[in-house]
Amino acid sequence: MCRAGICAALPLLYRQKNARTGSVERGFMKDGFVKAAAATPALRVAEPMYNAAQIEALMEEAKKQNVSLLVFPELCLTGYTCGDLFLQDALLTGAEEALSKLLEKSRGSDMVTVVGMPFTVNAKLYNTAVFFQNGTVLGMVPKSLIPSYSEFYEGRHYSSGEDVDTEVVLCGQTVPFGMKQLFVCREEKRFCIAAEICEDLWGAIPPSSGHALAGATVIVNLSASNEVTGKSVYRRELVKNQSARLFAAYIYADAGEGESTTDMVYSGHNIIAENGTVLAESERFTTGLCVTEIDVQRLWNERRRVTTFAAKPLPEYRTVYFSLKNGLPECALTRTFARTPFVPEDLLARKERCTEITRMQAEGLKKRLLHTSVKSAVVGISGGLDSTLTLLVTCQAFDLAGFDKKRIYAITMPCFGTTDRTYRNALTLAKELGTTVVEIPIADSVSRHFEDIGHSQEIHDLTYENAQARERTQVLMDYAGKAGGLVVGTGDMSELALGWATYNGDHMSMYGVNASVPKTLVRYLTSYFAEETNNQALAAVLRDILDTPVSPELLPPSGDGEIAQKTEDLVGPYELHDFFLYYVLRFGFMPHKIYRLAKAAFSGVYEKETIYYWLETFYKRFFSQQFKRSCLPDGPKVGSVAVSPRGDLRMPSDASAKAWLADLERIKPV
Repeated sequence: MCRAGICAALPLLYRQKNARTGSVERGFMKDGFVKAAAATPALRVAEPMYNAAQIEALMEEAKKQNVSLLVFPELCLTGYTCGDLFLQDALLTGAEEALSKLLEKSRGSDMVTVVGMPFTVNAKLYNTAVFFQNGTVLGMVPKSLIPSYSEFYEGRHYSSGEDVDTEVVLCGQTVPFGMKQLFVCREEKRFCIAAEICEDLWGAIPPSSGHALAGATVIVNLSASNEVTGKSVYRRELVKNQSARLFAAYIYADAGEGESTTDMVYSGHNIIAENGTVLAESERFTTGLCVTEIDVQRLWNERRRVTTFAAKPLPEYRTVYFSLKNGLPECALTRTFARTPFVPEDLLARKERCTEITRMQAEGLKKRLLHTSVKSAVVGISGGLDSTLTLLVTCQAFDLAGFDKKRIYAITMPCFGTTDRTYRNALTLAKELGTTVVEIPIADSVSRHFEDIGHSQEIHDLTYENAQARERTQVLMDYAGKAGGLVVGTGDMSELALGWATYNGDHMSMYGVNASVPKTLVRYLTSYFAEETNNQALAAVLRDILDTPVSPELLPPSGDGEIAQKTEDLVGPYELHDFFLYYVLRFGFMPHKIYRLAKAAFSGVYEKETIYYWLETFYKRFFSQQFKRSCLPDGPKVGSVAVSPRGDLRMPSDASAKAWLADLERIKPV
């Protein structure tokens, strides 16, 4: 069934219009998305009113895009390269007059804007970031680290604001002035902003580290970072890594066109990063807006999860509140969400990830083999993806341990649902890998079992299916005893999340190498082996396995001998379930938010009703099937998400899904 057409097979319940008031998709103001922008205006050095006009134009453009936070470069009202003109009253007065113009233009808008300007306090000049909203100055933050090396000589004009904490009068308003300030949204307190200025980030202990520990989730940096060869790469990594270290969003607004080129060139290299990922980045040597959405809820949840991040209110910090009339405004998402969050989109990164993961799987199994003093392994092979990956990893583990791969017993157990295609592929795979192939048909033993329990072989129900799975596990366990080895499990994390496993059947093994590998990643890992091998026959069979529909093959084949039981028709598309699994376990998002992200990621692939139906299915199965995960065999964790009851998912088997399903019910699509 084509992916976009799955909706046609859904129960009518999920396709009928819901007439209840308020049941249309809504409630996204609390999803934590903040539309933010870094802006580079085209300036004129030492001409504040002209610069204010350029800033104003970008403010208007940002308003049209529903931006809630807009950040401009360092000293953008005057230009960074004014040199000794910063000691002239005309320039300093002109900067304040230009700010007054911007304050007036900001009236009626909730957008928080941050601009850079010079300002004198007690006969000392400071390089500052000015926060304002709706005609009101919220506060001023001075630069801490003042560079006076190489091409920089700020110490000639500016003082460090590191220890300053006072109030000043700016544009007729009394405003807080100090480095340790948090600007907090009353309606969404997770939207908490703090500032540092250019060189502050490049120091050994950036002020943003303290800001984040005090509670800031969004760091803004007003910068005038000149270009030299290779600096842009270092700058990008610096911003990205600081956002990762702080579990924060980092908005870096850089000076560009219009600055003096007497000794330096500026490129307007704007960067917006979130928790180690660059969300948006401007092309260098351009002006304008760099816009994206940052997810303060995700950042908050990450900090909550990582208990070593010791965030706590600090008494030396001043909190300044601002309001958004209706909370965070709903904004169309422009940032992208990978359909396969467990699989890197970049081909080189994907290859590196596959190499790393399969090595971890193999190393884990090698340790278990050495620890138990066995030199044999038993793998049940079906010609499907999971057992294929398991056999490939087992062979790699044997190579690492220096064991003879003939001691790997690849057992195929054809029964009622086995097709010729999967049967041939299983045999070819085991042969080409150099393992010992063992064929044990189980149809007769399963039929006798049906007689023993009084079950008709004509009734193709759960008993019919589970009896085959449990018979296969019995064969594998007993053969492992006979061979003096252990059974290597084949089940993957997606199946475990959905409970798509027969309890004490394929659910059980002595070591599960795929326990934290989701189905979408299993596919890429298998493809990786096909690409890397020099054995053309092995590559060919791996590609055919990749082309075979995912199936437990527990029901008889169709009349033309093809697979009749396709897993994704029964439990849903694995690419959807893996997407759900990632955001449920990795970030703990509400169901309605995951639904929104899935719609954005799979736009044009699945209808929204289809996504909703399978998301509801996911939650029902995920909660009801925890008892299977509570007694999983050992297996290596290879990624950031896992379902082991001894590690990442310590969930009660009797937990109720009611709260999650109720949240979904509120946004059922019409």
